Amino acid sequence: MNSNAPLLVVVDAANVVGSVPDGWWRDRKGAAERLRDRLASDGVPGVAAEGPVEIVLVVEGAARGVESVAGVRVESAAGSGDDHIVDVVAGAGARPVLVVTADRELRRRVGELGAEVTGPRSVRP
Repeated sequence: MNSNAPLLVVVDAANVVGSVPDGWWRDRKGAAERLRDRLASDGVPGVAAEGPVEIVLVVEGAARGVESVAGVRVESAAGSGDDHIVDVVAGAGARPVLVVTADRELRRRVGELGAEVTGPRSVRP
């Protein structure tokens, strides 16, 4: 791992938003925007203190088109959000990566690429 590179935090928007039954299904794009804004203001608790962090929020489906903001780059998956997240992790090279998801299969796939994984509670109140 390249300890000089900022930690790359990749957030599975659909999985994190879907982890709390708060009506997100009525406005998927709005729910992803609220998550993006929370990440931009709060970061990832417990991670920022360890050094610089780059946050990538991966959206899919009805949430596509959410814009990036300062502190959070949003990437719209053309197809499967999980496949896009795996591609982002694979493209990270030697830098440290943390993926935020509860999806077991995605956790396995990114773990095989050397990423650490944490659950949605790490970024949701």
